[in-house]
Amino acid sequence: MPASHPFLSLPGERISSADRSPAFPSPSPQIAADTRATSGPIVADKNCEKLHYIAPQIWCAGAGTAADTEFTTALISSNLELHALSTGRKPRVVTCMTLLKQHLFRYQGHIGAYLVVAGVDPTGTHLFTVHAHGSTDKLPYVTMGSGSLAAMSVFETQWTPKLDRDGAVALCSEAIQAGIFNDLGSGSNVDVAIITAEKTTLRRNYIKPNERTKKLKSYVFPKGTTAVLKEKIIRKEDISKFVEVHEVPAGGDDGKMDVDA
Repeated sequence: MPASHPFLSLPGERISSADRSPAFPSPSPQIAADTRATSGPIVADKNCEKLHYIAPQIWCAGAGTAADTEFTTALISSNLELHALSTGRKPRVVTCMTLLKQHLFRYQGHIGAYLVVAGVDPTGTHLFTVHAHGSTDKLPYVTMGSGSLAAMSVFETQWTPKLDRDGAVALCSEAIQAGIFNDLGSGSNVDVAIITAEKTTLRRNYIKPNERTKKLKSYVFPKGTTAVLKEKIIRKEDISKFVEVHEVPAGGDDGKMDVDA
């Protein structure tokens, strides 16, 4: 099932969605994403999670095929934990990015995962994009997904190098909302993750700009509104006049299963 959502990501913030994903460096990286998952023209999930856990201080936002982003990030999260146990030190964000790009390059784009990787490690804050074919970028702010153009327009006009944490969260949220309201693949709510060296705070449904309101009128029609032109009642004992029942032997006619020649 394809997920069409906006992404935003910064070394202090990131948004994950199939529509857009902006990111930029900040004392604490933040990422954000919308919550719409689509299957063709159908909205399959109005409140899905596009921000994926990799490690306590490393998170990933995903666009593309929802199942691919979910299982790819889970696989790399597991491998990164084994790597951390083997080396005896906290995992590096660049290690996560390298594992992702090598895995995706191996499948030549057939795994439809377009990811924004953000995190904090002993070397500082980091922000990467990883495309389904294995190519990567390291930039001050990034967007990915179908809503990425709308989100990027917000970053390019409002981003500054000295944003504080609250300013970064507000900017990422506004970029995601640009995707929600200008891209059909993005929608519903805004999720934000604030990553620091001590912990990560996931703000689920941080902004809910599309809550359903009570309808102005009731569309429950009273019984009898539609006229009945003709009525016919068939009793149980009369069903045999309309339906023929044939018993089929347990093994079929010849006891053999039909197969193609």
